Amino acid sequence: MTHSLDFETAAARMRTQQRAAEQREAHYHEARVLLLISQFTTAKKGLAGLTKLAKLDFLLRYPAMLERLLPSGVASWPEGTAPTGPERLAVESRMTRYKYGPWDQRYYNILGSLAARGLITYGDGARAEFLATPQGVAAATALAATPEWSVVADRAKLLKRHFNKSGSALKDLIYDRLPDAVDRPWRTEI
Repeated sequence: MTHSLDFETAAARMRTQQRAAEQREAHYHEARVLLLISQFTTAKKGLAGLTKLAKLDFLLRYPAMLERLLPSGVASWPEGTAPTGPERLAVESRMTRYKYGPWDQRYYNILGSLAARGLITYGDGARAEFLATPQGVAAATALAATPEWSVVADRAKLLKRHFNKSGSALKDLIYDRLPDAVDRPWRTEI
């Protein structure tokens, strides 16, 4: 009987740890997407479309890929934002090769969670426009002020400066200049 209770306790502890890890990962993705949407939100418009969001997020998650797309003449990354050695070698988190390039199935959950907490709004038209709310901008500003998120926030600024293009234009740029990220069968990991 004692072995049974020990096993049940260990299994319950493992499930609790797994749920906590999944929640930390979800919060990580939500924070990154919030920083991205907030950077592209202005008084008149937001980040237009899921394709644009996915392509910008791909470049944010994989700074070595972003580096390959930076326009010639960009002398260097802003201070402290260049990809680190481990970032150049590691896959930050999985994305899947999908119909129009890199995609993460979690976007729907991430965006829904951010909207449910009042951090972003978006319409459900043919091309959704994602806008950070005042509460979302405040949260993104607070995140950007932390050492853990300042580099991500600075990279989002770099994206806005050099890649504030339509989703279709970003898709074409990635297809043209990063064939290793898209020349894979659908639904395989990048």
